[in-house]
Amino acid sequence: MSIWDASHETMDRERLRALQLERLQATVARLYERVPHYRERLAALGAEPADVRALDDLRRLPFTTKADFRDRYPYGLFASPLADVVEVHSSSGTTGKPVVAGFTRRDLDTWAELVCRVAVMAGVQADDVAQVSFGYGMFTGGFGLHYGLQRAGATVLPMSAGNTARQLQFMQDFGTTVLVATPSYALYLAESIQALGAPDAFRLRLGLFGAEACSEEMRRQIESRIPILATDNYGLTEVMGPGVAGECECRAGMHVAEDHFVVEVVDPTTDQPVPEGEVGELVFTSITRECSPVLRYRTRDLCSVTTERCACGRTLARMGRIVGRTDDMFIISGVNIFPSAVERVLFAIEGIEPHYRIVLGRRGALDTFEVQVEVSEALFNGWMDDLRAFERRVTEELRSALLVRPKVKLVEPGTLERTEGKARRVIDERPR
Repeated sequence: MSIWDASHETMDRERLRALQLERLQATVARLYERVPHYRERLAALGAEPADVRALDDLRRLPFTTKADFRDRYPYGLFASPLADVVEVHSSSGTTGKPVVAGFTRRDLDTWAELVCRVAVMAGVQADDVAQVSFGYGMFTGGFGLHYGLQRAGATVLPMSAGNTARQLQFMQDFGTTVLVATPSYALYLAESIQALGAPDAFRLRLGLFGAEACSEEMRRQIESRIPILATDNYGLTEVMGPGVAGECECRAGMHVAEDHFVVEVVDPTTDQPVPEGEVGELVFTSITRECSPVLRYRTRDLCSVTTERCACGRTLARMGRIVGRTDDMFIISGVNIFPSAVERVLFAIEGIEPHYRIVLGRRGALDTFEVQVEVSEALFNGWMDDLRAFERRVTEELRSALLVRPKVKLVEPGTLERTEGKARRVIDERPR
C-alpha cells in the first residue's frame, strides 16, 4: 500500500501531538491578531493565546458555527489581506448566505498536498486517468480533487457534473480508470453503464466519492453494478474542502490529516468530549491555514473517531462513517430519525432498488411520514397481492428498526429523480 508522506502519515503520536500544539498556538495567535471576531470571542471567555499551553487547552477556546461565517460574509473571517488571497470558494448558500473560504498560494499548495494524500491512500497511481465529475466553480470539490490528483501524477479529465451521455463517452474514449463523483451520481453512472450492456468498454477500477455521506449499503450497490473499488473521503468548505480525511485501501475508516487539523468528538447537547470510539459531533480546528483558519468548527456530522493504528501503517486518527447530522434528524411521534437509518433498512431488503425519498407532511395536528422507494421490475408482475405483501414487509421492517410506522409507497424503477450532485433524500412539506 502506497503512502505519499510517510514522515507525517506514520508519525509517532507523541511527536504528532507536539506538532499539533506548536501549530495550534501559532494559529490562535494569528486569529487573535488578525480576526476581530475571534479576538472578541476569546476575550468574552477570558482567554488569550498565551493560555494555550497544552492540546487539552483547546477546550477553553470558542466554537465556530456556520452562522459565524454567514454573519461575517464575505471576508469577515479572513486572516489574510485580499492582496495575498489568490482563490476564493464558497458553499451553495441555498439555505442562507454562502460560507466563504479564501486561499493564499501556500493554502493552495497545502490543499493539493492533502488531497493528493487522499488519492494515493485510496490507490491512485501515476498512470491513472481520473475523471472529475464534481461540479467546478465555487464548490470546493471539483478544484480540490483536480489539484490533488495532478500532484499524485494522474491524468485529469475535468468533466464537471452533468451530461451523462458525454461522461460515459469520455470514460470509454479516454480510458478512465478513476471516477470522482458524489455517491449518488456514481450510482446513476453505474446504472447507465449497465444499461449500455458493454461493461468491457470501460476500464474503471477505483472511485473517490465524497460531498455527501456514503453508507456501506450504498457502496455495495455501486460495486455490484460496476467492477470498482469505492472509497470515501471527507471535507467541508468551512475547514478546507476535500482532503480533510479519506479512506486507505483497507477501508477501515477515514484517516484525518491530523498534522493540519485537530479533531474532537463532542456530545452535541453538553459540548463535552465523548470517550474514544463513541459517536458524537465532529469538531475541527485547522492549524496550518493562512487565510481561513477556524477554531473548533462544529460540523453537525455525527460519527466516531479512533486513534488505533491502521493495518496500512498510518498512525493518523480514523473517522468512522457519518451516521447522520444533528440538523438532518427529524422527529416523528417523539422519535428521532436519521435518513441514514431508513437507508440501512431499505438497502438490506432484496428487491429494493437503491433510490428512495422521504416525504414529511402534516395532517391536522399530526405529522405524516412517507417513504417512497423504487423496487425491481420483477415485483411489477401484475399481481397486486404480491405488491401489497411486499409493501407490508417493508413497512414492518422500517417500523421495527425506527419504532415508528411510516406509510410506504412502492414505485417502478426510474421513477424517482436522479441527481448529478448531492441527493435530496428528505422533502419536508410541514408548515414552519
